[in-house]
Amino acid sequence: LSAPQEFLDNPKYSTAEDLPEKLEAFKKKYMEFDLNGNGDIDIMALKRMLEKLGAAKTHLELKKMITEVTGGLAETISYRDFVRMMLGKGSAILKLILMYEDKAKEKEEKPAGPPAKRAIADLP
Repeated sequence: LSAPQEFLDNPKYSTAEDLPEKLEAFKKKYMEFDLNGNGDIDIMALKRMLEKLGAAKTHLELKKMITEVTGGLAETISYRDFVRMMLGKGSAILKLILMYEDKAKEKEEKPAGPPAKRAIADLP
């Protein structure tokens, strides 16, 4: 997975905030999807990953997602296509699902510190 330098050097993406951190996060996310370790995400890997995220899709929807990300040029999503999708201005379905998942994770993280004091009157 050597695409990051290509994106760091590309003026099109130079305005993206925290680009190196984003690329690192995308790499981790991509590797979660690339279950067979082939360096690309095939339809079955995409299906399993989305099921794991609680966003199961039909075979047709999965094919549409791959087409949307690759521009119809491939049957699998390469790392380069994945990063391009995540950094791009478009709102691919897969990108929206992943962004929603990250937002949900942030919400799940409970605030640190002791719980708020409760009065006897608060008890049921």
